[in-house]
Amino acid sequence: MKKKIITTLCYIEKNDCYLMLYRNKKENDICEGKWVGIGGKLEPGETPSEGICREVMEETGLKLTKYYQRGIIHFVSDRWDDEDIYLYTATDYEGEINWDCNEGELKWIPISQVESLPLWEGDVHFLRKLVTGENDIEMIMEYEGHKLVRVE
Repeated sequence: MKKKIITTLCYIEKNDCYLMLYRNKKENDICEGKWVGIGGKLEPGETPSEGICREVMEETGLKLTKYYQRGIIHFVSDRWDDEDIYLYTATDYEGEINWDCNEGELKWIPISQVESLPLWEGDVHFLRKLVTGENDIEMIMEYEGHKLVRVE
């Protein structure tokens, strides 16, 4: 039986760029070969806000000081566990980036170029909403394998 997992995803902004992660280091990674924001699964008892701060620290070495919950994405799949993704942006942080991320390659990508990267097909739909400043985003992304079949 499939379970639902709860995750976080953050797009850290600086100089009209997002800090993106090219997933290319973990074995059996469903995101392998794709660019994503920073985030991951919540730990038991952890709030989404606590989870995004922990995940950003683990993956980048940065401590978020200004971050905003922008919405939730419901990822529905015929192949993987369903997922509720708490979506964040961040505009300020402390520390220096640890470029040696154990999940992949970190890189500042101009926001205008993000859509041209290899992304999950549905990411473009919520990224456009983030860029235009929309808040309270709630979307359903239904996939068959890696193919997007429904967006609501």
